[in-house]
Amino acid sequence: MAYRKLGVKSAHRRALLRNAATSLIKNGRIDTTEPRAKEIASVTEKMISLGKQGDLAARRTALAFLTEEDVVSKLFSEVAPKYAERQGGYTRIIRLEKRRGDAAQMARIELV
Repeated sequence: MAYRKLGVKSAHRRALLRNAATSLIKNGRIDTTEPRAKEIASVTEKMISLGKQGDLAARRTALAFLTEEDVVSKLFSEVAPKYAERQGGYTRIIRLEKRRGDAAQMARIELV
């Protein structure tokens, strides 16, 4: 399987990943369930790689995916230059305690 379905339909999954990646770039870290964190990491790494390219086509691709224009500006001006020498691995997933309500494994995903 190429990706996790996360128990939601494709449009919901796409919206979830877009919003979560936007929040992660905007805030630096978010708390979510572990499977979602792993998918968010994959998407966010691709967005940071686009930011490292830095050209107009990459900016437009990022604008098409991320939900806020100021976050795209932050991605290209602050976040991507920070990882200029790094060849990947821009995110870190830290496992947290299980959620009380349904015992789902929680995780914190943050930019390294």
